[in-house]
Amino acid sequence: MKIAFRPKLLDCLPGYDRNQFGKDLGSGITVGVLALPLAMAFAIASGVSPTAGIWTAIVAGLIISLLGGSRVQIGGPTGAFIPIVYGIVVAHGFGNLLGATMLAGIMLLAMGLTRMGQLIRFIPLTVVIGFTNGIAVVIFLAQIKDFFGLSIASLPAEFFARIKVLAAHAHTVDLPTVALSVSCFIFLLSYNRLAQRFALLRRAPGPLAVLVVGTLVAFALDLPVETIGSRFGGIPQDLPSFGLPDLSIHDFGKLISPAITIALLGAIESLLSARVADSQIDDRHDPNQELVAQGLANVAAPLFGGFAATGAIARTSTSVKAGGRTPIAGIIHAITLLGIVLIAAPLAAYVPLATLSAIVMVVAINMGEWHEFKELRRYSWNYRIILLATFFVTVLFDLTIAVELGMVLACLFFIYRMSELTRIERLPLDEAAQDPELLYPDGTLRVTAWQMFGSLFFGAVNKLEELLDPRAGHPEIVILDMTRLVQLDTTGLEGLENLRDKLEKRGCTLMLCGLNAQPGSLLQRSGFIDAVGPANVGVDIEHAMQRARDLLPNLMGSHDEDY
Repeated sequence: MKIAFRPKLLDCLPGYDRNQFGKDLGSGITVGVLALPLAMAFAIASGVSPTAGIWTAIVAGLIISLLGGSRVQIGGPTGAFIPIVYGIVVAHGFGNLLGATMLAGIMLLAMGLTRMGQLIRFIPLTVVIGFTNGIAVVIFLAQIKDFFGLSIASLPAEFFARIKVLAAHAHTVDLPTVALSVSCFIFLLSYNRLAQRFALLRRAPGPLAVLVVGTLVAFALDLPVETIGSRFGGIPQDLPSFGLPDLSIHDFGKLISPAITIALLGAIESLLSARVADSQIDDRHDPNQELVAQGLANVAAPLFGGFAATGAIARTSTSVKAGGRTPIAGIIHAITLLGIVLIAAPLAAYVPLATLSAIVMVVAINMGEWHEFKELRRYSWNYRIILLATFFVTVLFDLTIAVELGMVLACLFFIYRMSELTRIERLPLDEAAQDPELLYPDGTLRVTAWQMFGSLFFGAVNKLEELLDPRAGHPEIVILDMTRLVQLDTTGLEGLENLRDKLEKRGCTLMLCGLNAQPGSLLQRSGFIDAVGPANVGVDIEHAMQRARDLLPNLMGSHDEDY
């Protein structure tokens, strides 16, 4: 198997000029400034320090832009990872989170090198919508603690335990925190409309504006609210230490399942983001190269204290709207974040957690495709069941279980639908009914013909039993017209072999006609055509009927009452 490695950056460098660099520079700075509050907010919501979120955005964002398969993909921590990362931290600790992230990176790298990028598109849209909306609900619920300033030492990752703890501490609501978070929440929700009226607001991304305003208000009024400084001691201004996570070989066994979850979600999110970006810039990304970059990014980020990263749809779209058209914009975005950390890190200590929780809540609201619930009545019950089952299992239990359940349901419904489309219908043979050579003395036909439609596979092979029904008559020759049979699997082949054997025991000859490429190839390779007899395989129904006329004089021509 040929392994291709060609980052999109190499395709963008020929012909790259000063004009495009100016656009990429402005775009990269804009997205870098936007990424700062999001990286801190996502990290805190995930149960880790804001420093981890920032360095995830810097390291992973740089690698994804340098080596990715999309022109404009912006990588970093995303809201979709919040419930997964939080659950891993609670269950296994931060060190094991780094190990799970690196293991997921290796999986993503393997997926890209083995060219599995296209397979991600096989995940049904219903499953993607279901778990995306479910993740949005989980993120929203996880922010209630900081949004209301509840006095909870540690919030459980499991849904029912979390609801129980939130209800038990509802009386500890902190009014200054609520006032600040609600104000930031409303301000951010209405930011786009305000930006249309005030030109100054158009120059700053909404999350950054809310972060600055919320911090200034809390500082000016000396509000007694929790900040990054009071909980985490601020953000270090120097570079993080470089090294492998402190893990033993025994830890990897329990990290396989979390790593698979991170890899699966990372692949889906990054390729969805790249597809959205393709539609915006009229380009086509390389899904396998993108997975390679995502894998390398998730291997590298933990070496600097970062965690899981993927393509960020919101930041990628912002970059495109700001004029970014090459990976240079993503590289500048990472450099901008690095510059902010090295210069302005001490100011982050004053950022209120209530402001960050409001930002994350709005992200959760915006990431959900809530209109799909309104549209459910327009779709089939199969569609509704898959989407709702994936949604509720994501919220109540676990994303991995939800995706597995959604895929199983989608496969089962697909099998059922395909089996319904597979039909075997009896052909009338009106002309044969006028031919005395083809009739028994009582006027019944010595030949019957059946036409097959669709796919004869394991879910529909039982439909061959209709040909053995005594009510179908007592023919000496049975013709199967396969002109409209497009696919045959090995179970269908076994069904045809059983049919031939049973007909042979009853003195009946099986004939085939109109074989298409795939069924014909399988029947030839398996030896079935040799068993039936090449002379009994015709081009179409006319040839098969002529073969029957030639063959019938040599047959007994009597009823088999045991048929």
